[in-house]
Amino acid sequence: ILCVFLTAFFAYKLEHESKHCNGKGFQRPGSSCFDRVYTANQNCGHAYPTFLAVLWCAGLLCSQAPAAFAGLMYLFVRQKYFVGYLGERTQSTPGYLFGKRIILFLFLMSVAGILNYYLIYFFGSDFEIHIKTITSAISPLLLIP
Repeated sequence: ILCVFLTAFFAYKLEHESKHCNGKGFQRPGSSCFDRVYTANQNCGHAYPTFLAVLWCAGLLCSQAPAAFAGLMYLFVRQKYFVGYLGERTQSTPGYLFGKRIILFLFLMSVAGILNYYLIYFFGSDFEIHIKTITSAISPLLLIP
């Protein structure tokens, strides 16, 4: 639901910039502000399928609470990236790097869940409690910029 609200906010900002630029349609050759909003919207839209896939896998295969926390942090970071992109392009870099770190965390959670499944299947060893403890301990470290 939060993804939908964030996407709606991005679309609203894009529509707002579109109305304030001269001309009709999406071809605005002299408007750098519109170009920045449009590019930020496209970048955020292209990242969501990957985010949703690793969020779903991490929550299903590893632990739901740290995955949900990381998902909320990712949405906050994408908002920061989008707003930073409206200013100077260098202002969006921290949000971009922070988002990559969260995606990496979710990906590693997914890999840990898959490895645990195969350890159970082949060796009968279950490390689920240890993995949940580690991911719960590491997830607050995502707050460090």
